[in-house]
Amino acid sequence: MRVLIVEDEHKIAQALKRALQQDNYAVDVSYDGDDGYAMATTEPYDLCIIDWMIPGEYDGLAIVKAMRKEKIHTPVLLLTAKGSIADRTAGLDSGADDYLAKPFALEELLARVRALLRRPVEVQQTVLTAGDLSLNTVTFEVKRGETQINLTGKEFALLEFLLRNQGRPSNKDTIISHVWDYNADVLPNTVEVYMKYLRQKIDDPFKTHLLQTIRGFGYKIEAK
Repeated sequence: MRVLIVEDEHKIAQALKRALQQDNYAVDVSYDGDDGYAMATTEPYDLCIIDWMIPGEYDGLAIVKAMRKEKIHTPVLLLTAKGSIADRTAGLDSGADDYLAKPFALEELLARVRALLRRPVEVQQTVLTAGDLSLNTVTFEVKRGETQINLTGKEFALLEFLLRNQGRPSNKDTIISHVWDYNADVLPNTVEVYMKYLRQKIDDPFKTHLLQTIRGFGYKIEAK
């Protein structure tokens, strides 16, 4: 899952980035409103964390309003030092999906991120499954039946993306845009390499294969 952070306080932004990366999210960071607006409206994100008071022509509220005007429905968690009921109302009315006042506990922010990512229909469940394969997005456990499977962070993120789009083929560019962050050094065959790693762990040791290559297009996971 790919997350955008728009936050001008570098320490806060970097702390959020590290915490999200530890939970296997791909994370991009912008430190001003204009750059944040450009990224939020042109790049495919699964969630945006946006500070209200940021420098530039676009503040956080303006970014959210612009996203919604352009029919971009990416979930938005709005951060701000403004904590009054009127401010919260204004933030939510602008199109934000959730609101968190500063200072906040990092654990609460991560919990709100997980809650927002569960809202769309295709990701309502904490445990994603395909046949006898299960992936727990909270405990990070992956199993085939009762067999525990150990994945690296990037392997987990790739498998989670495929499960969230189960049955729908995804090409390499789409996979890269959701699993790797904007500045990642991704080579043309990177997706192929990680798909090979996944096959070796979740398919090869078992009778039933779930990962499929769609010639000329990409990959999907599906229980036959």
